[in-house]
Formats: sequence, C-alpha cells, structure tokens
Amino acid sequence: MKGPMVRGLAAASLALALGANAAELETDAQKLGYMIGMDVGQSLRQQGTDIDLDTLFEAIRTTYEGGEPAMTPEQAQAVRQEFVQKRQAAVQAEQAALGAKNKAEADAFLAENAGKEGVVTTASGLQYKVLEAAEGPTPAATDTVTVHYRGTLLDGTEFDSSYSRNEPISFALDRVIPGWSEGVQLMPVGSKYEFYISPELGYGEAGGGPIPPNSALIFEVELLSIGEGE
Repeated sequence: MKGPMVRGLAAASLALALGANAAELETDAQKLGYMIGMDVGQSLRQQGTDIDLDTLFEAIRTTYEGGEPAMTPEQAQAVRQEFVQKRQAAVQAEQAALGAKNKAEADAFLAENAGKEGVVTTASGLQYKVLEAAEGPTPAATDTVTVHYRGTLLDGTEFDSSYSRNEPISFALDRVIPGWSEGVQLMPVGSKYEFYISPELGYGEAGGGPIPPNSALIFEVELLSIGEGE
C-alpha cells in the first residue's frame, strides 16, 4: 500500500495512539486523520481481523517517518499470502457449512412438497403446479420466450421479480438454469405455473448473487409469448 493512503493511515493511527478525542481535534489534518482512522477501524472490526493495534501503530509510524521496518518486503509478502489463504479457507468452510444446511432444508421441503395436491414431479426432480391453465402453444428448448416471474427462497425472501419492475423479460430457454428451461417448455402461452426447483436444477453448490449455495427455489412464472419480445 503506497501514497496518500499510507499517509492517511499514519495520521489516523498516530491520532489514535495519542488517545485523541473530538475536543482535541483542532486542525484539518487531525480531523482528516481521525476520520480515516475511524474508517479503518470499522473495516477491521467488520472483517473480524485479529491484529495487534500497538504493532499496527508502530509499523505505520516507522514507515511514515522513513525508519527501518521490522520486516523485509519479502517477509511482509509472505505474511500477506498466508493471511489471504487463511481467510479464503475460512470463507470456503462457511460456504460449505451453509450449503450443507441449505441442501438438507431443500431435500426436506421437496420431499414434503411432492405429496401436496396439484404438485407434479418430473423425471429430473423438477416440481410444478399449474396456477392458471391455458391452451396456447408450448415453446421448444431453443425458443426465446417472454415471461413475468417472481422468485423466492424457501423462507419467502424475494430475490428477483419482473412484477416488481413492472417489466416482463425475454430470454432463450437454452440460456437459463435447467429448472427454468425444462419447466417453461411445459407451459402453454397464457398459463401461469409455480416451479419448485432443487439446487441441482438451480444454482447448485456455488449459488449466485442473492441466492445462497444449495438453495431450493420457488418461481411463479407467467408465459406471455414465444418469440422475441417487443
């Protein structure tokens, strides 16, 4: 880290080290330094970074004043790499635990849902329910369709909705998750279905955006037309 940020961190750390409070912040440099220190402290707190603040202050002061650091650049880089690797491993472990929890909840939900009135389960494991029937044509796997839809997690959290945007969406059926591709092909134009999509037919172990790993998804889909939307 070089340049203005180092100078800002140094000023912030020096102010903190001296135990500055609001009444003692008289100059613009002191106020700016303390403000940056607040940002840095909040960031470290949110990340849960375990550091020794006295050592942090010492390193900033030494570097800022042109002294001899206690670490060589190579040693610092090694510490940085080790820290990043540990953080990545921790994040992966958290994701794996969350994924396992979500997978168990998805399996339990789909097993129970399969026995509910009106729910049909296909060979792939996709579940659907007809909300509004129609007698229009059905799309092929490579067709482009225009739909209105709402997507929720099992706890009812809405993660996406064309209804909320008041704007339907057009897309090719071979460019979406398997559960959508299979399910929409079952729909006549003018119908509305509810799909219950397993993680395997959705976003899987990786998840995506607001969708956690191994999440079962519920979609309400209304097929408006086949072909490019206007």
